[in-house]
Amino acid sequence: MSTLWLSPLIACVLAQLTYRVPYVLGIDPGAIPGFVYTEQGQVSALDINITMDLTFIVFTFGSMLVAIQIASAQLSPRIIVTALLRDNTIRIVVGMFAYGLVISLGARNRTETIPDFVISIAALWGLVSVVAFLFLIDYAARLLRPLSIVRRMADRGLKEFADVYPEAAGWQPDLPRLHADALPEGRTVAHAGRSGFILAVNIRVLVAGAARSGGILELVPQVGDFVATGRPLLVVRGGNGLLDDRHLLGQVAFGPERTIEQDSIFAFRVFVDIAIKALSPAINDPTTAVTAIDQLQRLLQDVGRRYLHGETIPDAAGQPRLILRTPNWEDFVQLSCSEIRYYGASNFQIARKLQAMLLDLMHELPQYRAPILQREMDLLKETLDRSFVVPADRELARIADSQGLGGSIVRE
Repeated sequence: MSTLWLSPLIACVLAQLTYRVPYVLGIDPGAIPGFVYTEQGQVSALDINITMDLTFIVFTFGSMLVAIQIASAQLSPRIIVTALLRDNTIRIVVGMFAYGLVISLGARNRTETIPDFVISIAALWGLVSVVAFLFLIDYAARLLRPLSIVRRMADRGLKEFADVYPEAAGWQPDLPRLHADALPEGRTVAHAGRSGFILAVNIRVLVAGAARSGGILELVPQVGDFVATGRPLLVVRGGNGLLDDRHLLGQVAFGPERTIEQDSIFAFRVFVDIAIKALSPAINDPTTAVTAIDQLQRLLQDVGRRYLHGETIPDAAGQPRLILRTPNWEDFVQLSCSEIRYYGASNFQIARKLQAMLLDLMHELPQYRAPILQREMDLLKETLDRSFVVPADRELARIADSQGLGGSIVRE
């Protein structure tokens, strides 16, 4: 999902089919009206297309590499795979350039025998590539703005919340976490592959396998954790012992870095990184940090309205079959507030914005979500008392403001 080479590869195959099939079978419906050329005109048109597509490809990849480096330095390197390399628009446009290049090269070497309509397609595709290139410049300029990146990342996070926590929150707190002492004894399955981060788990297959064996499977680490080779990965508790270790290990996907799939807390981690990097003395951009806090509030509002289910996932009969640990409400709130408070409480915008976020969440979410929010509010006020010596500055910093400075004042 995070590879740019797949789209050009598919485009190259399609281009080969476009000119080879008619060439071999002798199919020629005729040239497209408006794209009829003399023999010399065909050569010139194809040469121009080859030059243009090569230029577009080099410029696109070169500018994207520079843009990605700048964006990762200003925001966070974790946005490269999550928000940029998975952009389908960029993939499609690059594929269009590759398609035009390959079909023009193929037709250029066979101008005397290639069907006329293939040359017309190549010439028409040259015009399409010019339009696509101009569109890509405008699209990339808009995409790489900090606001666009953080909004795109937040949208991905909300989608993952809907997948991981599909049920709406009720008026009762979430189920408490399980203790291993309450579970039957089991055997441990160690990670046998290359060390890496857990990216995703095939929940359906693991639940079905545990149901067939009559036991319970426990994933020892959490999605997003780093697991070294030989470390415990799964615990098989109870059952008839028919579960194959290799089959179980194949249901857990690993990778060299965390991704947002099934990792419900990773989006929070990215926004916190963006905020604290913007607050560093080297960058000193509190407005970008406020933008990140806006998205953190958006994510907290969504996850706070969802039922953060217990760690046990049942089968169709309602029997517990898989223990899959996920972050709870306290984890989300502490990650969203603690580091930003530590690095940014001495900044007026951050102090006021954090207070506004916490007050809004306490007003909008169920009451059982409020204790940890109130605790973070108390910690923030204690931090402000230590950070601001001048009473007038301290009083200004203790005002909850939706924009940090200049926005709507939020009353307790």
